[in-house]
Amino acid sequence: MKNTIWISLLLGATLSCSPTPPAPEGGEANALSLKDYFSPSGEGVQSGGVKMIPISTPAGEYRVWTKRFGNNPRIKVLLLHGGPGATHEYFESVESFFPREGIEFIYYDQLGSGNSDHPEGKGDVLWDLPRFVEEVEQVRLALGLNNDNFFLLGSSWGGILAMEYALKYQQNLKGLIITNMMASAPDYDRYADEVLAKQMDPAVLKEVRALEAKGEYQNPRYMELLMANFYTEHICRFPLEDWPEPVNRSFSKINQELYVTMQGPSEFGLSGKLENWDVKARLPEIRVPTLTIGATHDTMDPKHMEWISTQVQNGQFLLCPNGSHLSMWDDQQTWMDGVIGFLLGVDGK
Repeated sequence: MKNTIWISLLLGATLSCSPTPPAPEGGEANALSLKDYFSPSGEGVQSGGVKMIPISTPAGEYRVWTKRFGNNPRIKVLLLHGGPGATHEYFESVESFFPREGIEFIYYDQLGSGNSDHPEGKGDVLWDLPRFVEEVEQVRLALGLNNDNFFLLGSSWGGILAMEYALKYQQNLKGLIITNMMASAPDYDRYADEVLAKQMDPAVLKEVRALEAKGEYQNPRYMELLMANFYTEHICRFPLEDWPEPVNRSFSKINQELYVTMQGPSEFGLSGKLENWDVKARLPEIRVPTLTIGATHDTMDPKHMEWISTQVQNGQFLLCPNGSHLSMWDDQQTWMDGVIGFLLGVDGK
């Protein structure tokens, strides 16, 4: 999430890091012509796929921003970004991969994020997990997505949102992808404290803990220490000067009020509304085909991610051995091959 909690059923084997099997021959995804794939969205003035969707909330009506890329009547992937409070922009790497497979995808900035409305003074009502679930459902309805075509892909906090959506509305889904997000906030806390913290230089960790004890989360030194010693190890494994521009752009826009309300200010534990979130016991309720993605260097325990794939009724697991929290960037080919293979495979059944 901030930049950490960004945050399957057995098919007999997991997706490995080897090349993904080709999509079934003759599948409609591969039969789309360029004209079909890039067909206009509705009639009248075209907006480049952008649609502002009205959302009803307990605090009134607001609008959220979406943007459709491509057109495929059988594969439509709604992307749920992390944070909470980041933006769709760190997903922009998919533009180099999904279109050539005929996969339609939809960017979406959640309420309070990016290009969507930013309500002020309503966080006690709006920054709430059940309300975000209902927001996703309203977005689905507005976009005309259904279980013939609707794939939900949640990254980090978006993974929490995706799991909660599936537990309430999975009848609307064709498939579910949970990337880099565990199914339990307490388990994440333990992993951060017992594994990730111990991998840091003890002197650096001591200084980080001292700043946290004083509540100095806005102290520039706090982020300086984390960026150099934590983020480049567990969030995006490139030197800071080489971080992808879409990632920097997304991170620069994080809604701090939303983020802190939901997950708290620390990078080594949760203290916000998500502090006790845990759906491990409910995972067997998820019936739709589900792919969980873990990464060796992630802030999330990859073994936990693999375990999720054994608890849902129809799961697969993908490990990104060179990746971290943003493995769509730092283990890109593995992540893209795995996601594309899953989408085309489910569609071809």
